[in-house]
Order: sequence, then structure tokens, then C-alpha cells
Amino acid sequence: MTNSTPPRKSGTILRRPAWAESQYVAEALRTETIGGALLLAAAVAALVFANSPWREAYETLRDTYVGPEWGDLRLSLGHWAADGLLAIFFFVAGLELKREFLVGELRTVAKAAVPVTAAIGGVIMPALVFVGIVLALGGDSQALRGWAIPTATDIAFALAVLAVIGSYLPSALRSFLLTLAVVDDLIAITIIAIFYTADLEVTALLWAVLPLAAFAMLVQRRITYWWLLIPLAFATWTLVHASGVHATVAGVLLGLVVPVKARASVPKISTLERDTDVAHRFEHRIRPLSAGFAVPVFAFFASGVTVIGGGFAAAAADEVAIAIVCALVLGKLFGVFGTTWLLARFTRAELDEGLGWRDVFGLALLTGVGFTVSLLVGELAFGEGSERNDHVKLAVLMGSLIAAILASIVLRLRNTHYKQIAELEKHDGDADGIPDVYQRDDT
Repeated sequence: MTNSTPPRKSGTILRRPAWAESQYVAEALRTETIGGALLLAAAVAALVFANSPWREAYETLRDTYVGPEWGDLRLSLGHWAADGLLAIFFFVAGLELKREFLVGELRTVAKAAVPVTAAIGGVIMPALVFVGIVLALGGDSQALRGWAIPTATDIAFALAVLAVIGSYLPSALRSFLLTLAVVDDLIAITIIAIFYTADLEVTALLWAVLPLAAFAMLVQRRITYWWLLIPLAFATWTLVHASGVHATVAGVLLGLVVPVKARASVPKISTLERDTDVAHRFEHRIRPLSAGFAVPVFAFFASGVTVIGGGFAAAAADEVAIAIVCALVLGKLFGVFGTTWLLARFTRAELDEGLGWRDVFGLALLTGVGFTVSLLVGELAFGEGSERNDHVKLAVLMGSLIAAILASIVLRLRNTHYKQIAELEKHDGDADGIPDVYQRDDT
């Protein structure tokens, strides 16, 4: 068919994704937006309880131990949320990673360059800002353990902010944000596995390979009976937890072995066709559980910090808290925006049509919204229930709030322009079910 819209230049960055990818991103972001609203509600509820006459009941609930005595599985409810429920979150992250690297925006160097570079910059710069401020304020080596806290972006929280301000963010920016968050998750789980693993039990880790391999063998052959997969997944999680590696790593590993591409053949007992994208199917079913239950419950148990009675003043005097706020707001901004600008500068690439550097600036501010992984790393760095970890919670909340407000101001100023782009991306003049703008020649 012919299209009056001219093809885009090949040397562009932040390009609008293909129609199929755009639909996938829209579906994923809808679920995450709802999850973000639930996450915010859970965090607010935790803060209210922790600063109310019922705060002792909240602490008692969070610190109640449940589970069997064997296998180091008798954990507090707060610990179960951080190690158990977040494994579901990271399982979805593993599925996303697998899909993005095989059939998504990360499958080619050209497409992966911008989000990967931006994600790396968005990890390195906040870490450097954190370390620099802690050292400048006289912090010790113990304080430096929190260097990774401000490096992660919380996609659900960020999308909840977009929903609140009613932003018509173009598909190119939505895709960039989601892909950056996927790479961000990969870096975060790598940091957790390498830098926050104590007393490694190699034997338990090696034993974990057996149920993981069995899980992989089944899903690769499209044998997806829940009564087979769930026990194997739990066994993998249990052994990784016993090894000293943070148990959420098991979630990522399980997600990464789920197939995306078609298989030459499958046995007769398979429950799915040989060409089924199992990762996408699993993600479609489990993402609502992750976004709607696992992450909000973790947020409820992780966000309860007492502000009244000097709690806020104590946090404001802690060099770690000050460094986290600055790193989330400034480190993420300079890291994501700076690396994207440098990539464009040295490759002579241009932003896609309709986009300007102010849009990248607003999106970079939005990546400073850190929550789920930041709180998790805070617990790993300073210990669950410690005074400094309470300071971390307040700092993450404050830094994320400031970043969200600044991003809202910048993106809201462009909302009329974004609305025009959104209308263009919906226009289907030939009524074939695919908007015209996605059918133009990209060569």
C-alpha cells in the first residue's frame, strides 16, 4: 500500500516500535500501571499504620515468623515478601529479558544500543553520586554498602505517576522506558547476586541446578502442567535461598529458561503447540499476580517506617539518606539523559520525528522513581529492621517523590503535543486494524 507519510531516517534513536511490539508494550504497561496504583496504595497504608496508634500491631504482623523449621524456611512475613513474593516479580523480569533479547527491542545491536547504554548510565551515575556524597559528608565503609540502592527504576511506580498526570506518552518513549527498565532489572539482579551474597553455600547452589534443569526441560518441550512446574520452581527457589544467594535470583533464572521461539517438534504429552511463545503466555498470566499482589504486599511490609518522634530528622541527618535522594534525582537524570545525548552526539543520530531532547529529559527524571528494588537492596545492605534501613526507606520515598514531581512538570508541559502523536498513532485510514503510521516503510 502507499502511505503519504515519508519513511523515517535510518539514523534515528528512540524510534517508534513495530506494531506488534507496540501492542505488547501497551499490554504490559496497562498491567504495570494498575500494579503501580496498588503499590502506591500499599506504601501509603504502611506509612499510615507505622505512624499510628496501631504501629505495634503492624510491626508484630511484619515480624511474625511462619514456615517449616527445615531448610531455613521459617521466616518473618516481611522476609517472605522480600525473598518469596519478589521472586515472582523477578520471574516476570526474566521472562521479559528473554523475550526482549530474542524477539523484542534488544534483539539487534542497533535497537539495543540506546536503552542498554541509557540503563548502564542510569546505574553508574547514581552509584557515583551516592559514593561521592557519602564520602564528602564523612561517611564510613559501612555507609558505602548502600551504593546500589539508587540505581534501580521502579517501572510500576513510574507508570502510576504517568497515569496520575494523564500523560499521552508516545509509543517510542513508552517502549524506551519499558526496555530500559528490563535492562535495569538485569543489572540490579546481577548486583544483588554478586555484591550482596554472604556465606555462599556452593553445594546448595549446585543442587539447585537439578530442579532448574528439570523445569527448563519441561517448558522447552511445552509440557506446562502446573503440578509439575510449581514444585520444581519452589525447589529451585528453596535451594538458591539456602545457598546464601538472594532467593530472587532463582526467579530470574527460571524466567530465562522459558522458551520464546518455536521448537522443531514436541512430544505427544506436550500441552502447547511447538511454536507457542511460552514466555509470553507465562508473562500474560503471571504479570497480574506480580503487579497486583506480590509487589504491593512487599511494599506494604517494606515501607512501614516511623516518621513521627524524630524519625524524619534522624534520616535527614544521615549521609546515606542524603546521598540516596540526590542520586535518585540527579544521578538518574544525568546518567540516562547524558548517555543518550552522548550516544546521539557521537553517532550523529537524531531523535525520531515529533520528539525533542526535553522529552528525553522528562523521561530521564522519571527513571529516578525507584522503589521496589531500592528497598530490597537497602535491606540487604543494612539489615531488615535496622535504624539505617529505616532512613533508606524514607530517602527512597522522598527521592522518588521529588523525581516524580519534576518529571510530571516536564512531561505535562508536552502533553498537548503527546496527544497529537497519540491520535496519529491511532489513525487507521484504510480500516485494516493497523494504524497507518506503523505501516510506512522504515528502510
